[in-house]
Amino acid sequence: MASRESYERGIYNLREGGIYCITDEDSSRGRSNIEVVEEMLASGIRIIQYRAKDKTAREKYSQCLAIRNLTKAADCTFIVDDDVEIAMMVEADGIHVGQTDLPVDDVRRYVGADMILGLSTHEPSQALDAIAVGADYIGVGPIFPTKTKKNVCDPVGLTYLDYVVKNIDLPFVAIGGIKAHNLTSVIEHGAKTISLVTEITAAEDIPLTIKNLYKMF
Repeated sequence: MASRESYERGIYNLREGGIYCITDEDSSRGRSNIEVVEEMLASGIRIIQYRAKDKTAREKYSQCLAIRNLTKAADCTFIVDDDVEIAMMVEADGIHVGQTDLPVDDVRRYVGADMILGLSTHEPSQALDAIAVGADYIGVGPIFPTKTKKNVCDPVGLTYLDYVVKNIDLPFVAIGGIKAHNLTSVIEHGAKTISLVTEITAAEDIPLTIKNLYKMF
């Protein structure tokens, strides 16, 4: 089970900022999610989310179990996207859900107080609702157009990011279409923790790419 220590470490990592890595095997140049995570960890990444929309439950469980072992050895916060049962089974540090997934307050009752619970948000009312229902952090986006997820909503732009920076005290992750060429603008608008999905998973040299991205923070 997730512990209070891992919960507090994860929240600290989210507030301190950096790159929040997310797996995406379809854009990983033939590498498995496990291989990509190994390279992320070798680069010093402190938070990794497992996201795999099109795999079977058995495939996701197998990969998550392996990644949980890797992240635990590296003292890295591990978050599972959407699948609450798998997150619990592999003893992940957190679970992340979207607006059309299971309700946050119900998920909280199931996973307990020591598992980090994140919620994707796309507008101010959703950010306020996230606070009300007890989310630990929110995703803010998609900032720019993205093809990483299917059925994604229209870009929210930097305006919603500005709102969150000024009005929401929860830790947050800026996400969606963020690349090296527009990363600086996201940072300048106040984001500290930022997810660049395919910019990293599709990189030929993941450690070098992460090193160069961190120079921009």
